[in-house]
Amino acid sequence: MGRLFGTDGVRGVANADLTAELALGLSVAAAHVLAEAGTFAGHRPTAVVGRDPRASGEFLEAAVVAGLASAGVDVLRVGVLPTPAVAYLTGALGADLGVMLSASHNAMPDNGIKFFARGGHKLADELEDRIEQVYEQHRTGEPWERPTGSGVGRVNDYDEGFDKYVAHLIAVLPNRLDGLKVVLDEAHGAASRVSPEAFARAGAEVVTIGAEPDGLNINDGCGSTHLEMLKAAVVEHGADLGVAHDGDADRCLAVDAQGNEIDGDQILAVLALAMREAGTLRGNTVVATVMSNLGFKLAMEREGVELVQTAVGDRYVLEAMKAHGFGLGGEQSGHVIVLDHATTGDGTLTGLMLAARVAATGRTLADLVGVMERLPQVLVNVPDVDKSRVQTSAELSHAVAEAERELGSTGRVLLRPSGTEPLVRVMVEAADIEQARCVAGRLADVVKSALG
Repeated sequence: MGRLFGTDGVRGVANADLTAELALGLSVAAAHVLAEAGTFAGHRPTAVVGRDPRASGEFLEAAVVAGLASAGVDVLRVGVLPTPAVAYLTGALGADLGVMLSASHNAMPDNGIKFFARGGHKLADELEDRIEQVYEQHRTGEPWERPTGSGVGRVNDYDEGFDKYVAHLIAVLPNRLDGLKVVLDEAHGAASRVSPEAFARAGAEVVTIGAEPDGLNINDGCGSTHLEMLKAAVVEHGADLGVAHDGDADRCLAVDAQGNEIDGDQILAVLALAMREAGTLRGNTVVATVMSNLGFKLAMEREGVELVQTAVGDRYVLEAMKAHGFGLGGEQSGHVIVLDHATTGDGTLTGLMLAARVAATGRTLADLVGVMERLPQVLVNVPDVDKSRVQTSAELSHAVAEAERELGSTGRVLLRPSGTEPLVRVMVEAADIEQARCVAGRLADVVKSALG
């Protein structure tokens, strides 16, 4: 069996790759592994379970809840809430485990399972590996130890989760948003109620789009992967800024008043300087990935802020932050982690903090992000290839070396397999956009021929 867990939980086409049987089995295995690790020692365990609005989340939630309860875990069902809300509530309620059902920015047919440990932190790789091992042992015939009678878990709805999470977001904001008009694109996803409520309570005038989830329209032409509607809405309504989330609202991208896209690097730059000014930027350092724009690195150097770079994936950013005591990190894709207030990327919190900086300074968002110049960067996704051979293909290695020689010191090349989808990402950065496009297209063709 190949590894089930990717960089962000277990994902696949719901009811094909990710079945009710798999969801139930992984949940039981997680309960047994955490019990084995001593997480449940001396008390009756509790889990928080949430989901995004995908239709498949309904049956997968039922399977997860059944698996946990059958393993003796009491379950608090929080319903449709963002991933960071489930992480927050796992910690705030003192639960032993959190489970989120979502495929984030993926299309509607996909879904996923993400586990959180006590405190709302992502599970360590070793625990995920052990869950897979235990799941496979029992899938192939080894019987589970099953509690009976009063030992089985009880299931309750926790309707207070929505208000508790929104109150938390408002409480950690440095200032109110009075006087701002903000357009929110909720991707017909998990934050469709939470984000508009939070921005409104914080004082902003809110215009909302993409906030009518029907179980089938999540991420469909809207949200952080499709900014066209948000750009148009911001200009149409004369808003100060726009904020877009993905399906589970663990990421945030923005749009300025002129309809220009603001990516995660630019958001990180604004928040880093705001936190430094407030004295809350731990170690005077921000953590980002190797995919961050070279312009972000140059801006941080110019402003005297240290930059630590990691492999791609918010889990690696988080690991570096926790290992070295840093408080701010994120990805160009809009996953931003403010560790003083969240244990994972939180798109609603990020949007609120960005808007708070605009309100506090009286400056436009375009002016604030002017701290960095985004150098031309082209990203090409190459689907339906054997992503496992990216590092071993001699043909691909030769093509990359040739591209790097052509770009010299004014650019760079990065190839990486996606952690959540069957594709390879080709990123080329150069001083000239046409050169970047040309090199990226050539490399994408080599990826198709070498790994197809």
